[in-house]
Amino acid sequence: MLIVFAGLSGTGKTTLSRDLARRLSATYLRIDTVEQAAMRAVPGSTPGVAGYVIALSIAADNLLLGSTVVADSVNPLSITRDSWMEVAEVTGVPLLEVEILCSDLAEHRRRVETRAADIPGQRVPTWDEIADRVYEPWSRERIVVDTAGRSEQQSLDEILEKMAALMLVPAGA
Repeated sequence: MLIVFAGLSGTGKTTLSRDLARRLSATYLRIDTVEQAAMRAVPGSTPGVAGYVIALSIAADNLLLGSTVVADSVNPLSITRDSWMEVAEVTGVPLLEVEILCSDLAEHRRRVETRAADIPGQRVPTWDEIADRVYEPWSRERIVVDTAGRSEQQSLDEILEKMAALMLVPAGA
């Protein structure tokens, strides 16, 4: 199965996607990690399309090996979302999209302004950059989890419950 997380920076998607990958013993792919590695390999380059293209290829390889893959990215555009869908179709696996949001703007901003980079060389986006980012509306079904005022465990439990309801994981996983 391919599980693709999406959402603006600071909503909790990296924390939750890591937790889910750990829980499912899945391959974990983080666009930020791929982009930082690419920028180290080609000094002076900037992140962008290349990070997604590399991650999509790595996801396909692992899916063809029979691994579940959890992908972590902002995934802001329908074209990126469609690319993940295409990987699932080509590899013959189900796709589950999970959008993480934080509806409490004050909490979201606090998270953004107090977080530190966790990848060497990474520059985390500012609140203004996040607020100004293009994030296209969704046109298809997905699991949506609002992390505002909730613990990490409560949010992960909601994802797992929704996956179980869709019969994508055993109850109690």
